[in-house]
Amino acid sequence: MHDPALAQEALAELPADIAHSPLFNPDLAPVPRGRRNWSTYNFAALWISMAHCIPTYMLAGGLIAVGMNWWQALLTIGIGNIIVLVPILLNAHPGTRYGIPFPVLARSSFGTLGANVPAVLRAIVACGWFGIQTFIGGEAVKTFLVSVWPSFDTLGGGTRIMGLGIPSALTFLVFWGLNILIIYRGMNAVRVFENWAAPIVLVMAAVLLFWTVDRADGLGPMLSQPDRFQTFGEFWKVFVPSLTGMIGFWATLSLNIPDFTRFGKGQREQALGQALGLPTTMIAFSAMGVIITSAAQAILKGVDVSKLWDPVFILAQLTSATPPAGITEPLIASAGVRGLVAVIALFGVGIATVSVNIAANVVSPANDFANLAPRYISFKTGGLITGIFGIVMMPWQFLESADAYIFNWLVGYSALLGPIAGVMIADYWLIRKQELDVPDLYRVDGRYGRFNPIALVALVVGVLPNIPGFLKTAKFIGGDPNIFDAIYPYAWFIGFGLALGVYWAGMRNRART
Repeated sequence: MHDPALAQEALAELPADIAHSPLFNPDLAPVPRGRRNWSTYNFAALWISMAHCIPTYMLAGGLIAVGMNWWQALLTIGIGNIIVLVPILLNAHPGTRYGIPFPVLARSSFGTLGANVPAVLRAIVACGWFGIQTFIGGEAVKTFLVSVWPSFDTLGGGTRIMGLGIPSALTFLVFWGLNILIIYRGMNAVRVFENWAAPIVLVMAAVLLFWTVDRADGLGPMLSQPDRFQTFGEFWKVFVPSLTGMIGFWATLSLNIPDFTRFGKGQREQALGQALGLPTTMIAFSAMGVIITSAAQAILKGVDVSKLWDPVFILAQLTSATPPAGITEPLIASAGVRGLVAVIALFGVGIATVSVNIAANVVSPANDFANLAPRYISFKTGGLITGIFGIVMMPWQFLESADAYIFNWLVGYSALLGPIAGVMIADYWLIRKQELDVPDLYRVDGRYGRFNPIALVALVVGVLPNIPGFLKTAKFIGGDPNIFDAIYPYAWFIGFGLALGVYWAGMRNRART
């Protein structure tokens, strides 16, 4: 919360001993009831701004690259986001009711110290996403710099740092610093930023859509392109892991959504705002990506279609003084207009990338790392740790192909996060019946105990069946097809179901003894 007054209000609603607990700090404190002021619009704007990002825009492209046609891709995205909305809303409820963040909520199921296990797993995934989004934002800056300063692209010659050329490394660090600066301003700054970022990004995407369709004199050839499947069985083999990947895209937020809903005015505001903001925006923005790419394919006939799924590439072609391949003159004739478009486009891409990165990939791990040692790690320090890990992990390597991005990254980490969601939902809705003792969540030896072995066993049981399939998909191991290969495409579903069932049965049995 980063405000001494807020911290004092939170402590006023808690027993006196909580102030001295090693599990308490102001950033992890329950939000006082009088300070819970996020409205339906705030939550809708949060999701709109998070969904309006380049990875969302490129999702349909990844699915088309693995064989789907445009409507199959959008259908897969829509179904996946409707499914993941369910655990999001279920885990959002305790955040609004009790004003507590994700790592504190996890203490009720995993124990006050055991909660560090799911918190760290969630944080590691967020660090990876932080690095990916920061890389995308940095590449956007580099692309536009090269369009006005071509020699920037050759800076440093062939020298590479952690797999990045010098130009990419420099622009990555610029974006990295911008993210850290905003998060150091606190959660209210995040809310304000998301509120005005959401409509700006939408308007700019709409302008690009109408320009490309007008210039192409239509929607382009992609909407008539068939899928590459000969039978339903072939389609199903791609559809299932793709659907799991779409769920995995927001499986992170399905855990840490209390980090945001703890600021909500009420359950109606948070639930309605999220239901309006998430699936509709994901489908609409992905559809915009399909149409823009299809129209761009008609305009840029001499360009590799795979490049057209990158909106930064299309914007770079618009702002370049050098005509694209197959065209005799620049797409925008006036140098002044090109410069103006470049500035506006860079601004839009920057807003889109920073807004999703801060909300989705910094807020949660900052709280998660703070939960490791509340007395020593603040929210701000946790954000800095996130940024450092986002560099060390070099997660931009997952963007090298659609297969690596969807099947290794999205499906792979869903195998970790699905079981955590299963345990938390079973605990709050089936075992606790939505009743929590908030002060004991901050006591080391309170009713929730230090570790809950049933939760940890349920987590392991949920993760284990998916490990062999992940290792084979990621090419760490080989071998003939087996049952684990068939299981892995359902990674999130299997992990979620197994962990929920094991935890529910274990806790019920313990209650009887």
